Amino acid sequence: MLNAVEFQAKIQNGLIQIPDEYKQEFGEGDDIKVIVLVQKKSFPKKDIIDELTENPVQVNSVLSREEIYSR
Repeated sequence: MLNAVEFQAKIQNGLIQIPDEYKQEFGEGDDIKVIVLVQKKSFPKKDIIDELTENPVQVNSVLSREEIYSR
């Protein structure tokens, strides 16, 4: 029989502390399955497209096709 318990905890010295209210549900030597979901506090790193979308490059003149390919 499976019994699921969900709680939030902080990792301290490489250990996840089980809250006191759940400790009685687990016995010494019990086989358990642990699934860890990490909630990151920082936003994902922006790539060059994100940067250019937020800060477009201003150009003074537009090059013709010939000028582009002549370089």
